[in-house]
Amino acid sequence: MIQTGASAGARASRRRHPATGAASLAAIPLSLPLALSFALSSTILPAHAAEPFPARPIRLVVPTGPGGVTDILGRAIGQRLTERFGQQVVVDNRPGASGIVGSSIVAKAPPDGYNLLMVFPTHVVNPSLYASLPYDTLRDFAPITLVSAVSTTLLVPGSSRAKSVQELIALSKDPASRLNYGSVGRGSIGHLAAELLSSMTPLTGTHIAYKGSPQILAALLQNEIQYYFIASVASALPHMQTGRVRALGVSSPKRLPTVPDVPTIGETVPGYEALGWNGLLAPAGTPAAIIDRMHREVVQVVNSPDFVKLVSNEGAMPVGNTPAEFAKVIRADIDKWAKVIRHAGIKPE
Repeated sequence: MIQTGASAGARASRRRHPATGAASLAAIPLSLPLALSFALSSTILPAHAAEPFPARPIRLVVPTGPGGVTDILGRAIGQRLTERFGQQVVVDNRPGASGIVGSSIVAKAPPDGYNLLMVFPTHVVNPSLYASLPYDTLRDFAPITLVSAVSTTLLVPGSSRAKSVQELIALSKDPASRLNYGSVGRGSIGHLAAELLSSMTPLTGTHIAYKGSPQILAALLQNEIQYYFIASVASALPHMQTGRVRALGVSSPKRLPTVPDVPTIGETVPGYEALGWNGLLAPAGTPAAIIDRMHREVVQVVNSPDFVKLVSNEGAMPVGNTPAEFAKVIRADIDKWAKVIRHAGIKPE
């Protein structure tokens, strides 16, 4: 309960012994307005302190534009939390600067549980890509849970001579072959997945950035690029089924149920793993009780059959781990991608 100056003084008066000559609280005459003030404070303040969470709408900042996987999953979680909380969870798209714009908003928001952030891998890549950020990636956020993880898939044109990861590596050694690969931009999971493979094998390729996945797939089909780590295999399945593109491997530690015949890259390159993900954060300093409540509710959403189906349709896997486990993923990925970025010679801006 919040203590006013008057009530604190009252406690001090109660502690005084009558023998000292100081008046006790009971002996202090109160005017009617002041008496009413004390009466109201004794009833209103405890009710305020016990106010259930949430008591008003929650803002969920999605630091990308509408329509992508992060936005789709963020809206799905927002809708389901609205139903569970009885309070509106409003998705606020704040794209820009590889997620920095939206992340900065939440980092500076009050730590009261009413501002959340849906992050994706650039959150852990940005500390290595930018000389300075308007927030500290580790200290300014409180992890809630990892919502989903997604494996990238290594694709080549159907006409490529490479039928396996090993053959693609061998092809890059051929002086007559000059390999290009595409991604949606510097520091994206597709870009880093390719550079991670290059850091672990003799594979070499020239990076070409495109506006989006549809443009990269078109370039792959026309053999303008020779390989591509696509963030979601679901969008490539129609082309795989017609033979226009070929999947050489997935970057997850286990094979994917959607493409069980496609081996993991780790089966050829032991230790290779490159996962994209989405997770929920709150501003640092958010009360532990609110983090725990939010974690319980989101994990139940993540494990619900309809959400599992939605995530699977996007080529991802539901997770729902603990805040401590998510914090560990964030720290490990900051270190992992920093090494890849240094190896690739990518300089911070």
